[in-house]
Amino acid sequence: MDALGVLARRVRDRDGGTLDRPLAGGGSFPLTWVRSGPAQDAPVLFVPGGPGMASVLPYARLRATAAAHGVGAVMVEHRGVGLSRHDGAGQDLDPAEVTVQAAADDLAAVLDHLGIERVVVHGSSYGTYVAQVFGVRHPHRVAAMVLDSPLLSVADDLAAVRAHRRGLLWEADTELAAAVRSAAAAEPDTVAAVAPTVYEFAGPAALLRLLHAHRDGRLGPLWRRLSRLADGGLDGRGVRHVTEPDLVAGIAFGQLGFGLPPDGGPLDPQVAFARVAGDRPPYRGEPYDLPALLPGFTWPTVVVSGDRDLRTPRPVAERLARLLPHGVLLDLPGLGHSAMDTHQRAAVLVAAAVRAGAADRLPALAGRLAALPRQGASRWLGTAVRAAVRLGG
Repeated sequence: MDALGVLARRVRDRDGGTLDRPLAGGGSFPLTWVRSGPAQDAPVLFVPGGPGMASVLPYARLRATAAAHGVGAVMVEHRGVGLSRHDGAGQDLDPAEVTVQAAADDLAAVLDHLGIERVVVHGSSYGTYVAQVFGVRHPHRVAAMVLDSPLLSVADDLAAVRAHRRGLLWEADTELAAAVRSAAAAEPDTVAAVAPTVYEFAGPAALLRLLHAHRDGRLGPLWRRLSRLADGGLDGRGVRHVTEPDLVAGIAFGQLGFGLPPDGGPLDPQVAFARVAGDRPPYRGEPYDLPALLPGFTWPTVVVSGDRDLRTPRPVAERLARLLPHGVLLDLPGLGHSAMDTHQRAAVLVAAAVRAGAADRLPALAGRLAALPRQGASRWLGTAVRAAVRLGG
C-alpha cells in the first residue's frame, strides 16, 4: 500500500469512518467521511473542488483550522476518489456510478448516518456545483451556504470567463496586455495556459516580469515547467488520495461540459481541455438548470469571489449572487481561485460568520479577511512562482 494511502486510512480511522452506499448497477461501496471540531446542531459541510479532489488528506489543515475557531466540520470523500474509489470487492467504481446527483445524495446519507439534520454547506469551485445540486435535492438539510469561486453553468459561464480574461490580459491598453499579446504571437496555446495561472497565483506584476524575461530569453526551462503546471491534472494521472480525475470524467466532461470546444480567440480556457477531450465522455448536458432554480433557495448564501480569479471570475459570481434571493457577494482582494485552497483561515471565518447569522456583515470585513495570514497548499504556488521569476529574470 502506498504511503499516502496508509496516511489517509489513519486519518479516516481517527476522525471518521465509512458508510455502505448502494450502487445503481448492484452491490455497494464504502463511502468515507471525516468529522472534526465540536458537535454542533448545524456544522459546516465542506465540499472541495475538482471534480476529483479528495477530502481526507488535502483538507486536514482546513479541518484543524475550523476546530481551532470552534467550528464543527464534516467532509465526505467524493465517490470515485481516494478512500471512496473502490466497491465492496476492492475494484474501481464503474464511472457510470459517479454522477453529481449521486455525490449530492452521498452527502445527505452521511448526515443521516451522523444524525445531523441541517448544515452550512461550504462548497469551493466544482464543490459549489455539488452544493447547489444538494440544495435542489435536499433543501430541508440546508441552514445556509457559502459558494466560494462558484461554478454556475460551464456552458453559460464560458462567454463571461472568456470576456473577463481577454478584457484584462488582451484587450486592455496596458503594458501587461501588450506583453501577453506579444508572447502569444509565437506561442498562443502556451500563453493561454501560463498567463492566467501566473496572474492568479503570483499577481500581475510577476506575470509582467515573467513575460519580459521570456521575451529576453532569460527563463531557461522555467517557462516549460510553468506550462506543464498550468495544464496539471488534465492528463488523467493525478495523485492518489489527493486528486484523481479519471473516474469522475463523466461528471467533468459528460455532465458539466469541461470539453466544450475553443472559440478560436486568445486566452481560451478550453484550449487545454480540448487536448484531452477526445477520449473523455461526450457532453450530454447538465443535470439541472441551476440559474432557473436558484431563486427558490430560501437560505442565506455568501458568494465568495477573489478579484484575481480567472477560472470562475467576478462576473459569474455577481450573476449567481443576483439570482439568489438572499445572496451576499464577498469580494476578497488579492485572492485568486478558491479560498478553501489558498486562504483557509478566511474560508473558515466566513463559514463561522454565516453559521452565526452574520452573512450581511461580511462585505464590510473583506479587506481584513483578505489580509489575514494565508493557509492552504495552493497558497505556496504564488510564492514559488514569484521566486522562480526573480531567479529566472
